[in-house]
Amino acid sequence: MGDMSNSDFYAKNQRNEGNHAAAFGCSLMELRSLMELRGTEAVVKLQEDSGGVEGLCKRLKTSPTEGLAGAQTDLDKRKEIFGKNLIPPKKPKTFLQLVWEALQDVTLIILEIAALISLGLSFYHPPGETGGESCGAAAGGVEDEGEADAGWIEGAAILLSVVCVVLVTAFNDWSKEKQFRGLQSRIEQEQKFQVVRGSQVIQLPVADIVVGDIAQIKYGDLLPADGVLIQGNDLKIDESSLTGESDHVKKSADKDPMLLSGTHVMEGSGRMVVTAVGVNSQTGIIFTLLGAGVEEEEKKEKKVKKQDGAAAMEMQPLKSAEGGEADEKERKKVSAPKKEKSVLQGKLTKLAVQIGKAGLLMSAITVIILVLYFAIDNFVMQKHPWMPECTPIYIQYFVKFFIIGVTVLVVAVPEGLPLAVTISLAYSVKKMMKDNNLVRHLDACETMGNATAICSDKTGTLTTNRMTAVQLYVGDVHYKEIPDPGVLPPKSLDLLVNSISINSAYTTKILPPDKEGGLPKQVGNKTECGLLGLVLDLKRDYQPIRNQIPEEKLYKVYTFNSVRKSMSTVIKLPDGSFRMYSKGASEIVLKKCSHIQNEVGEPRVFRPRDKDEMVKKVIEPMACDGLRTICVAYRDFSSNPEPNWDDENNILNDLTAICVVGIEDPVRPEVPDAIQKCQRAGITVRMVTGDNINTARAIAIKCGIIHPGEDFLCIDGKEFNRRIRNEKGEVEQERIDKVWPKLRVLARSSPTDKHTLVKGIIDSTMADQRQVVAVTGDGTNDGPALKKADVGFAMGIAGTDVAKEASDIILTDDNFSSIVKAVMWGRNVYDSISKFLQFQLTVNVVAVIVAFTGACITQDSPLKAVQMLWVNLIMDTFASLALATEPPTESLLKRKPYGRNKPLISSTMTKNILGHGVYQLIIIFTLLFVGEQIFDIDSGRNAPLHSPPSEHYTIIFNTFVMMQLFNEINARKIHGERNVFDGIFRNPIFCSIVFGTFAVQIVIVQFGGKPFSCQPLDLEKWMWCVFLGLGELVWGQVIATIPNSRLRFLRRAGQLTQKDELPEEDVNEENEEIDHAERELRRGQILWFRGLNRIQTQIEVVNTFKSGTSFQGAGALRRQSSTTSQTQDVTNVSSPSHVSLSNALSSPTSTTAATAPPTTGQC
Repeated sequence: MGDMSNSDFYAKNQRNEGNHAAAFGCSLMELRSLMELRGTEAVVKLQEDSGGVEGLCKRLKTSPTEGLAGAQTDLDKRKEIFGKNLIPPKKPKTFLQLVWEALQDVTLIILEIAALISLGLSFYHPPGETGGESCGAAAGGVEDEGEADAGWIEGAAILLSVVCVVLVTAFNDWSKEKQFRGLQSRIEQEQKFQVVRGSQVIQLPVADIVVGDIAQIKYGDLLPADGVLIQGNDLKIDESSLTGESDHVKKSADKDPMLLSGTHVMEGSGRMVVTAVGVNSQTGIIFTLLGAGVEEEEKKEKKVKKQDGAAAMEMQPLKSAEGGEADEKERKKVSAPKKEKSVLQGKLTKLAVQIGKAGLLMSAITVIILVLYFAIDNFVMQKHPWMPECTPIYIQYFVKFFIIGVTVLVVAVPEGLPLAVTISLAYSVKKMMKDNNLVRHLDACETMGNATAICSDKTGTLTTNRMTAVQLYVGDVHYKEIPDPGVLPPKSLDLLVNSISINSAYTTKILPPDKEGGLPKQVGNKTECGLLGLVLDLKRDYQPIRNQIPEEKLYKVYTFNSVRKSMSTVIKLPDGSFRMYSKGASEIVLKKCSHIQNEVGEPRVFRPRDKDEMVKKVIEPMACDGLRTICVAYRDFSSNPEPNWDDENNILNDLTAICVVGIEDPVRPEVPDAIQKCQRAGITVRMVTGDNINTARAIAIKCGIIHPGEDFLCIDGKEFNRRIRNEKGEVEQERIDKVWPKLRVLARSSPTDKHTLVKGIIDSTMADQRQVVAVTGDGTNDGPALKKADVGFAMGIAGTDVAKEASDIILTDDNFSSIVKAVMWGRNVYDSISKFLQFQLTVNVVAVIVAFTGACITQDSPLKAVQMLWVNLIMDTFASLALATEPPTESLLKRKPYGRNKPLISSTMTKNILGHGVYQLIIIFTLLFVGEQIFDIDSGRNAPLHSPPSEHYTIIFNTFVMMQLFNEINARKIHGERNVFDGIFRNPIFCSIVFGTFAVQIVIVQFGGKPFSCQPLDLEKWMWCVFLGLGELVWGQVIATIPNSRLRFLRRAGQLTQKDELPEEDVNEENEEIDHAERELRRGQILWFRGLNRIQTQIEVVNTFKSGTSFQGAGALRRQSSTTSQTQDVTNVSSPSHVSLSNALSSPTSTTAATAPPTTGQC
């Protein structure tokens, strides 16, 4: 089924090219073979064939400076000959394929088999209808007529329920796929690129770029097509997505001018002529191969999987933006080993299998008992001989028993489970779209509910990413707000305005607001926008200056990169001398300054001690206000002799500082509240940023990530690496375990640090539960961290295509508070499924026991097969709809995460299930055995053959359904809350389902007749049925009163699953990380540390009493050390923080529980 569209597209291009090669000086194949060369080979080939890049431009009929003229006919012709710049997406899976996939579910398969057997048997009418009296009692009560007529209903009903589940699942997958394609095309339309056409720089959608276009490239771009560099400043490209080579490749017009689509510009800027687009570009060629070679890929995959996830990820050819999601499913197979099965799915599959086994056992026992009873009764007690003419009747008997057995099985298997999960997830994903969460992998939604840690970026996620200059230090004066331009020394002002206007990317602009009264639009690099905003605030304009010195006239540009942390631009002055303007991180640029402008704008000497004072008096106060500090400086060079511009160290030195600007990136107003919610919900928020540590700390305090006086770590990347690496420079897990629990802010960090941190937290085994980590990222280099995390959030606005590719959820508004909503939805999914389970299992337990005992005692199930199915199918499907669509409430964020190995059925739920089960069984058995006396009606037990449905059994059926209806309301709460009606009207689906079911039940009882074995009831009996049902609500209150601690055995029942679950979960992981022995050892270690900690605590308590501090101190201490005991590590037992604990307590005056180590603290 390979990707035909690709190869057709390709073949068509080949044909076209023959006809039109004459139109342009190059054919498609020539350009393609040219793009396969690298480095000097390419330069030589270019020179030979075209006479360099200019020659190539001529052959392609384009101008290196003015670009294409932009005539529509010319553009169409180019598209026809060289192809369009898009990679035809893969065909989506058809609805039928999705249906087939959904049918592979185990529970569904069991059901299908049961249904087919039951259908087959219902159509099997043995010959010899009347066996007569000669076959003895055997003929009695074989099958009442209603059952015989309606026998097929049962099998059909089961199949119907299977069809429902399958269609819902397939429809969900299909709509998800559709949504995704919609998103993809949205992303594609949004992705624009700067192109020169008719001497104008315009933004074009990537799909409109044609061969021969002159494209402008800058830092952070994902190249949309292959091209040859015409002119570049300091250009470095990350080609790892194509070549796997992690070092950045330096590009220059004379050494290596080849630029490939799908690669990233890591530094610098430049212009290129586009030579290949779409399927003919390097990425396109790989895509075409991917489409054809999926099967081979799968074979290779098995080898790749064994390698480390990150390495495997590097080996993947880049999914370029255009083809992005085209082969979503394909890439699932080809991408790095996917995270293990989602927590919930694992637990549910296991539960379903356990319930299935139990059901199978019950149904087998039922059948065996019935057969034995029948055989003993007939052939032993009554001493009937086996007569050949009676065989059909006996067979009919055994078939009846088998059907009863299958009914028990069908009722036992909770087929509503997969449906409930699907409905709940689909409902959540749909609603999450409104909350700005675009979910790419369904299971991410539910994993998010278990998250224990979030590692967030600062810029744009916690802050608004709207940089505004708010403070200025110029001419020896520190202005706390932007001053009036008249106060500033004129010389300094001119230099400042020129420096900012020229020494910034010309693509950065401030445009008028879209809406009246809105904020001006910032385009390009946000920090530069902040500086340009300063120019406008000083009542000047940057555009005339740029027009005067266009980009071509810039003599030399040292672009910003993470090593330099500064950007410099050299221009030639009219007198032939040179001036270099620099700007960058203040601590870096000030180190290189030897002079600074004074209050009249004249340079004065700037000594090291002045620098220290400046850092203390100006930079630190700015950073403590959470401002980013940027220093603007300049230097003049004489033209004779011309400096050696490549000797960077000497050029970028001996500068004269003009000013220091404090740029504010305000915290988003809703973030502090969102972070507080996370902390309440037991989620640790960590900030990982590239910013200065003081700025980062100030922002972290504003956000509420750290609170002054707490024991936390705020470190930068250097210190982090020093702490986690051993002498050989390798990362050690034990070392990370000492750092991460207290780490709150990691500043000046590299993407590798981020990945190391995430991996360290996930692999850590010091806590009881494995940590579930969510990570936000927007940069290309955040890819590995996003992939490694349990849930990766990519930024929809600021995020690069690579980040989106690696993520599980895309935040369409780049806002941290949307993550909190994702947590809420995730927890809601988990709770919805627990509610459904509690309800479902009560129905199952009761129905199975009633069918089983009834069959054994009265030779016939009190609930007929069809009734059972109404109870089963309707209660299942409807209840899953009703309970799985409960909207989330804020209260979900008030509890701690459940953790990965908490049993699915908590002790409270077990208590509810058993409690309600007991109530329902008592009522039903009472009605079954003494109901006829209570209501003074004929008994329905042992009714003769073909008797009409009895009132007695109808009352039992009706009461049973009423009890389920009211118990469904009880099931809305699973944490033992009293008010089960709380918020019931916020869920219209629930209300309509409860009333709907009630109405249908009335119809079935009053008019169901033989197929449903029902006899119409009068009002009084109806009242009794409803009254007994209402008893459920009262009984629910009684159950809620019983404390769990009384029911010790439930605790054990709940934990059993946890023990089973541990080995189970590890087996699921492909590479077993810890074997059993080691796990036991660790368990031993944990117990040992707990013991040790208890002894420490007791000693400390005694000391406390001796030193006469209040008793509360000891209480707080005990709490503190019990929390530390869970996160202690071997080497950590005697860590300094413990020492400080006891010291602090032994001195009666001290109130703090722990003294903060030197690296912690606050601004």
